[in-house]
Amino acid sequence: MEPMVFVLFVAGLVLLVVGAEVLVRGASRLAAAVGISPLVVGLTVVAFGTSAPEMAVSVQSALAGQAGANLAIGNVVGSNIFNVLLILGISALITPLVVSQQLVRIDVPIMIGASVAVYVLGFDGNISRWDGALLFSGIIAYTIFAVMKGRRESRSVVEEYESEFGASTQKSAALMDFAFILAGLAMLVLGSRWLVDGAMAIARAAGVSELVIGLTIVAAGTSLPEVATSVIASIRGERDIAVGNVVGSNLFNIMSVLGLAALVAPSGVNIAESALRFDIPIMIAVAAACLPIFFTGYMIARWEGLLFLAYYVVYAGFLILAASQHAALEPLSRTMWTFVLPLTVITIVVSTGRELRARRRSKPQP
Repeated sequence: MEPMVFVLFVAGLVLLVVGAEVLVRGASRLAAAVGISPLVVGLTVVAFGTSAPEMAVSVQSALAGQAGANLAIGNVVGSNIFNVLLILGISALITPLVVSQQLVRIDVPIMIGASVAVYVLGFDGNISRWDGALLFSGIIAYTIFAVMKGRRESRSVVEEYESEFGASTQKSAALMDFAFILAGLAMLVLGSRWLVDGAMAIARAAGVSELVIGLTIVAAGTSLPEVATSVIASIRGERDIAVGNVVGSNLFNIMSVLGLAALVAPSGVNIAESALRFDIPIMIAVAAACLPIFFTGYMIARWEGLLFLAYYVVYAGFLILAASQHAALEPLSRTMWTFVLPLTVITIVVSTGRELRARRRSKPQP
């Protein structure tokens, strides 16, 4: 393989990260300048902006044909798994993460529903343009809902997002902010093309499928903006910015990224049988696991962060072993299904039961 392929891949990744950062900063300040509250900016523009690399890569991949479509679905599914297991895992290890009740009651259930929708719509092996239009309409509805909800937020939450993102309501430097947005978009488009070309060349040379490359290398690379945002928020001790960024990004990945990719692809996005059998169910399970974990004390404890992180290591290892047909694949699968997964489910159920009993006891008696 030519060394230029690796140079192209790395250069594309750098452009994606830098472009996303420039886009997020410009969009956040411009949105605030035109009168959108900092809270709404944080939940929508910032969360969606950090998913801009996934958007650029998946749309570019969908336009590249069947192989690129595999990369597109792998990128979306892999990014969502990466966001919850690795990003929240690392963030919770730094400091236990406080979760707002609204995330538990509204946003996480929407994330679970959107994940299930991907499986249902793709069960026939293809997410058609009509399916893509349905998904994309979902993100429009969610954004409108977030804007309306943001108007009712308390001043303390608004100040929290102002502190995190430095948003200002002064209508100044709007042209400069707009220039930042255009520059960020340009870098994302160019970076996504380089990254997709490099990833597909590496996959062909190594004999690894585009789906696996999308689920691992590309998914991790395009999720770097989420990593930076959530980890920095954890270090600063902010309330639920780290969690909100991940949930918002996952919603954007499913409804906007995958929806738009299906809309622009000539025949929609084909779903590989292996993705329907394994990767998409894992994405659904990871999303569903957030609900009881977030519910217990409205906090992600350090041990739960460690659990998330360990599961991502196992998931990535499984993909690598499966791609190489390694002999360790069968004992790893047997151990996970026989011991680890049942033990995890029991632990979550017990923790949730204790939380429910504690809340019932704490309620004032009539």
